[in-house]
Amino acid sequence: MRVLLTGGGTGGHVYPALAIAELIQRNFPDSTVAFVGTEKGMEHSLATGSGYDFYPINIQGIRRSLSPSNLKTAYLVMTSPSKAKKILEKFRPDLVIGTGGYVCWPLLRAASSLEIPTMVHESNAKAGLAVRQLQGRVDVILANFSESERKLSRKGKEKLVRVGNPLRTTIGTLTREEARAKLGIAENEFFLLSFGGSLGAPAVNRVAAILGRSFVPTHENVRHIHVGGNRNFENAKKIFAEYGVSETGRTELRDYLYDMPTYLMAADLVISRAGAMTLTELACAKKPAILIPYPDATDNHQYENAKVLADAGAAVLLEEKQITEELVCETVTRLYSHKEEREAMSVAMAECYEPEVESRIYTEIVRLLANKKKTKK
Repeated sequence: MRVLLTGGGTGGHVYPALAIAELIQRNFPDSTVAFVGTEKGMEHSLATGSGYDFYPINIQGIRRSLSPSNLKTAYLVMTSPSKAKKILEKFRPDLVIGTGGYVCWPLLRAASSLEIPTMVHESNAKAGLAVRQLQGRVDVILANFSESERKLSRKGKEKLVRVGNPLRTTIGTLTREEARAKLGIAENEFFLLSFGGSLGAPAVNRVAAILGRSFVPTHENVRHIHVGGNRNFENAKKIFAEYGVSETGRTELRDYLYDMPTYLMAADLVISRAGAMTLTELACAKKPAILIPYPDATDNHQYENAKVLADAGAAVLLEEKQITEELVCETVTRLYSHKEEREAMSVAMAECYEPEVESRIYTEIVRLLANKKKTKK
């Protein structure tokens, strides 16, 4: 079987594609898998770094503000499907799978016009523009959240199957106790983990500094590790200095964690952004969380993601515009003091995770290919 995967722009689109690629290769050992995306996007480095052949295509997103670049976007929207057809004619796939972002639009559109089996995966609670534009063309819409159907038409809703979000990480291979022993965290310590994603986030850096100044010093058994992120590490150091917080005290500042699954499993409480992949990892680890959505995310999708978990009782949702030192410390102190509330959040978080995601995606792939084969007879 020959499969083309496409999706990009953010890790929330690329990582599910890589996980699906690995799933296909495990279940179809003789398969050939390749990726399509932009050469400047993270999909190029991640796909080629994982050993996959990569076919470049030139496409870009629409800017929300008036911009001359939208004229180029309009031109690429008109020309990219014909260029995508050339990739399809060269690779001759049996199946094309997209994972969201503007990158996947031309290839899936071209594949559907050639009657090649197609499916798209939506990892966010609010279906993105590319998925909404493709819903009438693709054969199957796979979703992480059932709430994704709210922005789809009746026809799109009929194609939607909730499968969850595929992960590549090894979260859950260690128990909480094993993870804490590995990291040297005592059983009587309250371990607070905060991060703003691999690149970091200034707003989350400030929340960590607030806690380092006003919460951690008054609670002797608290150990706090904050990940400032590669891009925003200097910003984190500056904010920590501004708040008078030591970078190596009980609130410890790191630029990156190379063994994030272990730290997640060891944590008692997590503070983070609300990207789809982060939330899937939190749900897999069953960790109560305080979620601070990135307010400028496309279609405000991080807020929509966080609200699903907050409404389920799995997380506390704090918007950036709400954040004050008093609110941050009050929220963390409450969760620190009430173990039963954290345990209830943990149970609710676990219910937000779909453990059978791989088998569900595999089932949908087999079903789609069988239906297409039957239709051609």
